[in-house]
Amino acid sequence: MAKTSWINRNERKRKTVEKYAALRAELKAKKDYIGLSQLPRNASPTRVVNRCQVSGRRRAFIRRFKVSRLTFRELASNGFIPGVTKSSW
Repeated sequence: MAKTSWINRNERKRKTVEKYAALRAELKAKKDYIGLSQLPRNASPTRVVNRCQVSGRRRAFIRRFKVSRLTFRELASNGFIPGVTKSSW
């Protein structure tokens, strides 16, 4: 489990991105890069990290299921993810 402070920090970044999304789009359309540089750093969408919904882990994130590989394997083995079966050949 990731530290809750990291998870909370990422949520704050996500809210900041939402708050400044319209203003950023407007400044980008005008090509006002000085205005863009005046915005907070966390207003940029690239600062938001994909994190596992269950554990908060950021590495080995599977976008389709929004969980990390470890959580995915555990959920799939227990049959909680419909349509996912263990592969064998």
